[in-house]
Amino acid sequence: MLRITPTVKHLVILNVIIFLGTYLMGNEDLFFNLLALFYPLSSYFEPWQIISHMFMHGSFQHLLFNMFALWMFGTAVEHYFGQKKFIVFYISCGLGAVALTFLVYYIQIYPLITELEGRGFTFEFIKETSRLNILQNNMFKGEILVQKMQVILDNFGYSLSQIDQNTFSSIFDLNVKSNSSMVGASGAIMGILVAFGMMNPNAELMMIFLPIPIKAKYFIPGIIALDLFSAISGVSIFSPSNTAYIAHIGGALTGFLLMYFWKKNQFDKYRWN
Repeated sequence: MLRITPTVKHLVILNVIIFLGTYLMGNEDLFFNLLALFYPLSSYFEPWQIISHMFMHGSFQHLLFNMFALWMFGTAVEHYFGQKKFIVFYISCGLGAVALTFLVYYIQIYPLITELEGRGFTFEFIKETSRLNILQNNMFKGEILVQKMQVILDNFGYSLSQIDQNTFSSIFDLNVKSNSSMVGASGAIMGILVAFGMMNPNAELMMIFLPIPIKAKYFIPGIIALDLFSAISGVSIFSPSNTAYIAHIGGALTGFLLMYFWKKNQFDKYRWN
């Protein structure tokens, strides 16, 4: 087993510090809303979240699993790449996870926006209603929702009578999608896992729930296929239901493309020290 490499060690320390700081400073919601990744339509979205969410984790188990995977596979990949090339690869895979997640979110949200515009509502009104933050405040239960909706309707010259059941459902779905958030290093780590598999295709790996040795060239595509199945079907197999499957696929795809490009252009013949 290789000793932990410098960049992996620093990434692990940074993730642990941010996790402990988030929970020990007594205002979890504030840090979460600042550092987790929200869709750009959300009122909580900030540009730095594209990077900061990679260092946030929702639970100790989430942190432990990701850091264990980062140590196990990242050490071997950094040993091969060198520090500079490794950090470029790691961050790039995390950004690839964000890009695919945003693309899928856009594909899901666009029809809702089009439907509401077809009902005569302006995009500015739709954008405002998408920021009601019902996931955080649970405003779709009680009078607070009506009050908030009424203020927005008045500002745009609409009335509450125009919000029928279908319109309400579309606004609800849009709000849920717009205010969903993502945390964790999983997208970047999936890219690392792909790199490890392409470098060591015959290395034998095992899943915690399936302790059978499987070669990396079969194991890693199998993990990605399970993520794709869960993303399409909504059925979770070996992971929690709130897992960001699309981010996993985005990170893995980015890792594969970078490895392919570097190999094709002979970038993998030397380390970036």
